[in-house]
Amino acid sequence: MKRTLPFSLGTCALVLAGALHLGSAQAADKVLATVNGTAITQSTFEAYARMRLGQRNGHPLTEEQKKRLLDELINRELIYQDALRSGLDKDPEVRQELEELKRNLLTSMRIRRLLRDNPVSEADMRQMYQTQVQAEAGKEYKARHILVNSEQEAREIIKELRQGADFAELAKARSIGPSGKQGGDLGWFSGSQMVKPFSEAVAQMKPGEFSRIPVKTQFGWHVIQLEEVRDVEPPSFERVRGQLETIVQDKTISEYIQSLKGKAKIEVKAQP
Repeated sequence: MKRTLPFSLGTCALVLAGALHLGSAQAADKVLATVNGTAITQSTFEAYARMRLGQRNGHPLTEEQKKRLLDELINRELIYQDALRSGLDKDPEVRQELEELKRNLLTSMRIRRLLRDNPVSEADMRQMYQTQVQAEAGKEYKARHILVNSEQEAREIIKELRQGADFAELAKARSIGPSGKQGGDLGWFSGSQMVKPFSEAVAQMKPGEFSRIPVKTQFGWHVIQLEEVRDVEPPSFERVRGQLETIVQDKTISEYIQSLKGKAKIEVKAQP
């Protein structure tokens, strides 16, 4: 029978904090319980609650939740003390895992401090909105294509189309692309969703036309038929505010990492 541990294994970072004595009580901390003389404080409880239950957006814990979490902390402390008595903290495998957990914890905290010290401004998000959202808004295209391996075959297909052949039927019979079974139907897409030669060719076509010369991409040779074009309005700034904040934060992290790489000596000795 599968046994249930008295606390969540998902709280490894907090277990690490206990093992490294990072969660020692401050003088002003309210002591909630003691286990063999070791205090479990209010700040430790709150940190554990955040990790176990996530950010609760100001919603208070119920009395039942408080009792359960305190019980878990007591159980954790009991197990932790027994692990120390048994010398488990000196085990090479445990020490290696603790070092990895320490690295992960410090890495995570460094990124959190970086974002705290470089908060996302309204101006940052507005600029990202212009470059990432508004700039990509414009038109969407509905098209079909036939993908083949050679330019010669693509030209033969264009010749058949000029003679009145049905595009969808040719796609089913000749296309090597995954959309071939659907008559080459690609549905609606924006220019940025396609590789450049393909999107440039589509942008120059009119609805109802098929490409008069084959279009080459890294996938092969395409014959394209444009069916419809529609204008697309970008989502409002407020609608994508959360996504924009994440994009700006990712940019901050990326620039930070690049600055570290620029000052570091990195030698890749072998591939994994």
